[in-house]
Amino acid sequence: MLTRIKELRAREGLTQQQLADKVKVRRETIVFLEKGKYNPSLKLAYEIAQVFMLSIEEVFQLGSE
Repeated sequence: MLTRIKELRAREGLTQQQLADKVKVRRETIVFLEKGKYNPSLKLAYEIAQVFMLSIEEVFQLGSE
């Protein structure tokens, strides 16, 4: 799964830890999401999208790298 999390975090000036704290997951989860090595639950995808005030589709894309 492709994500824009790293790009969006940089734009907002958030660290991986700060984003993790906002969505109540471990920093490692954010690392794996950014590398495309973890597919989030629908709930987590929604919470991350809400942090950036975007839709899930604007943050995550199905498909391979």
